[in-house]
Amino acid sequence: MHTRHGGRVLSMIPIEVMHRPNRDEYHSGYQKYFDLVLEEDDYLNILRRNTAEAVESFERISPEKHDFSYAPGKWTIKEILMHLIDTERVFAVRALAAARGDESTFYRMDEELYARSVDLSKRSLASLIAEFKTVRAGSVSLLENITEEQSRRWCNVVTHPMSVRAIAFFLIAHIRHHLAVIRERY
Repeated sequence: MHTRHGGRVLSMIPIEVMHRPNRDEYHSGYQKYFDLVLEEDDYLNILRRNTAEAVESFERISPEKHDFSYAPGKWTIKEILMHLIDTERVFAVRALAAARGDESTFYRMDEELYARSVDLSKRSLASLIAEFKTVRAGSVSLLENITEEQSRRWCNVVTHPMSVRAIAFFLIAHIRHHLAVIRERY
């Protein structure tokens, strides 16, 4: 990673590498997601590849499929991407709160409520991709500066507490899950 300081480009190296969460750092119902992130690589490398894969996958979808749903009651491609954006935001806030030692209680994200409460009729897939890139860049900026100690802190989610590093790996797994659904059904 590079940043500009006084006209100079400085190289920033993360202080520590975020380690994969143990199975006891998340609810067992999330295991199907964590099984999608098996490679042994630096977390930030996996996250950046995941970002590129998501963007490339959505950019390849033909325009006639953007508002397509494979069955009644199932999300369209645009709704799936909006769901990914919303989930990224919610989980990034949870990671931030936990990393900073905030023990506030968080409730389950009602993904169906979020989906019903957004109007995508005037949004293009390109605008959603741009929003995803912006939101993911914020997550990357947060997570690349999390220390090992902070990564082990817990977010107090009522139904399923998670460590910061479990949240971080879930962000990758969640996208992989939905990209697989898109490949299979759209």
